[in-house]
Amino acid sequence: MYGELAPWFHLLTPPEDYAGDAKSVLDLLRGHVDGRVETLLELGSGGGNTASHLRRDLHLTLSDLSPQMLELSRTINPDIDHICGDMRTLRLGRTFDAVLIHDAVCYMTTESDLRAAMATCFAHLRPGGAVVLEPDHVRETFQPGTDHGGGDGPDTPDGLPGRGLRYLEWTTDPDPSDTTYRVDYALLLREPDGSVLVRHDRHIEGLFSTKTWLDLLGDIGFRPSAREGSEGRLVFVGQRK
Repeated sequence: MYGELAPWFHLLTPPEDYAGDAKSVLDLLRGHVDGRVETLLELGSGGGNTASHLRRDLHLTLSDLSPQMLELSRTINPDIDHICGDMRTLRLGRTFDAVLIHDAVCYMTTESDLRAAMATCFAHLRPGGAVVLEPDHVRETFQPGTDHGGGDGPDTPDGLPGRGLRYLEWTTDPDPSDTTYRVDYALLLREPDGSVLVRHDRHIEGLFSTKTWLDLLGDIGFRPSAREGSEGRLVFVGQRK
């Protein structure tokens, strides 16, 4: 999904669907950053969906582990700095008013990985700055489930249907005693010539208790809190003291 299939990603999750989430992030930051919020570093920025809305209010720097996803992001955020890097180890040598890790934080599957990502956030924040972390699930409220969706791209120049994508997402937790859960995607990819490719893509993601999130943020040096984000999802905010 983030490599070979990255050019299809905006048919999986359209950028326009992220307007509400971007507003929620901005409101949280304005409520927790001391002083003005003008600069933001997003780690795990993916296809640039959230950034495409935040860019109206903030000067952004985007980082992701996948060069293909950064290339896709540049198609909708052409004037923003894009940096390829690992959120656990990235060090840019400068600070920002705010840091965001959207659902890419789900790929931190151990406490040591999560702590390392939080340390990266801390290293890139000025005093009084704040980070927002948006995991899809926490241990206490995790429920297996399914979802589906997708969309179609623009028609070809000769008026024929363009590319299309449909997906089924299946979220399970095969071993509730560990710190991971599993997300399987069945993807149907339609080319303009009408041919359809079927792909399976498995993602292993991290699952931690609310206490673990708050304790790790506190250990790093943040003033931590849990807040309600968009769609009722629990998000975590850390202010650098």
